[in-house]
Amino acid sequence: MKNNRYSRQILFPQIGAAGQEKIQEKHVLIVGAGALGSSSAEMLVRAGVGKVTIIDRDYVEFSNLQRQQLFMEADAKNRMPKAIAAEKRLREINSSAAVTGVVAEATKELLDQYLMDADVLIDATDNFETRMLLNDLAVFHHIPWIYGACVGSSGMSFTIIPEETPCLHCLLQKLPVQGMTCDTVGIIAPAVQIVVSHQVTETLKILVEDTQSLRGSFFHFDLWSNEYSSMKVGRAKNPSCQTCGTERTYPYLKGENKTKTAVLCGRETVQIRPPNSKKLSLIQLADSLKKNGYRVIVHPFLLSVEMEQNRLVLFEDGRALVHDTKDVTFAKSLYDKLLG
Repeated sequence: MKNNRYSRQILFPQIGAAGQEKIQEKHVLIVGAGALGSSSAEMLVRAGVGKVTIIDRDYVEFSNLQRQQLFMEADAKNRMPKAIAAEKRLREINSSAAVTGVVAEATKELLDQYLMDADVLIDATDNFETRMLLNDLAVFHHIPWIYGACVGSSGMSFTIIPEETPCLHCLLQKLPVQGMTCDTVGIIAPAVQIVVSHQVTETLKILVEDTQSLRGSFFHFDLWSNEYSSMKVGRAKNPSCQTCGTERTYPYLKGENKTKTAVLCGRETVQIRPPNSKKLSLIQLADSLKKNGYRVIVHPFLLSVEMEQNRLVLFEDGRALVHDTKDVTFAKSLYDKLLG
């Protein structure tokens, strides 16, 4: 091994030299580059995973720095896309890893491309709509995926093995109503690290093909109240499940379940995604907006426009984040005002 950098991991008998070789041949897809995604990506890259792809639609803000350990103040100041900032830092950590950061919404079409050769899918998202999409795709492609979530001082994780365990649809039956989020009740960084430790450990077991050691239960904890639980959920596997049952329809892969405009979880922000991806010239658009009196910040990945009461961040694929509002109609009007 190069410079013997993985020697301590190889000494761990459940991995060993053979397991390390397997790890270096595998591809992990991470959806979300926030707290869970950035920490998971760092652990996996340090562990020697050969290929890591990380998909995220957002950019770095100062409020992220308390728990999203891959990012620096300069990333927040420059509003760098999280996927790009993560890729840069991960390449500095391990130049041998093939790391790809993708700045985009996690759509079925995009995920299909990266799932073709993925060995494990890690959930690091912040909403159940995307998680249910991941669930359908993972079952459809027969790829193990690891659910994870955290808020406040609590968190949870569950490993889903298609055809063997219940899927997330089995456990939830339907999308839950919006509950607590990091923006409403906050979060402490140790809760993030507990979830990440479970997600990454389960990932390593899958990568070295030691599936017999997988936890097989739904794990939940609350660090502040010192509560830990691990619940067996095998009986929750539902033969009538639309995702993993005997008659599968994969409901979250259908067009009617795709959101084109949505209020982001727990935030005063509306995301607008055009039906068809665009290829905007951000530099040209910035020049036009400046001439019309707008305050604009632009770099190759995004364009930020300060408006009277709102800030609109535009990506080159035409997707936009309209800040300081939850009014979808109003947000769309601002979008149309700039792009026609």
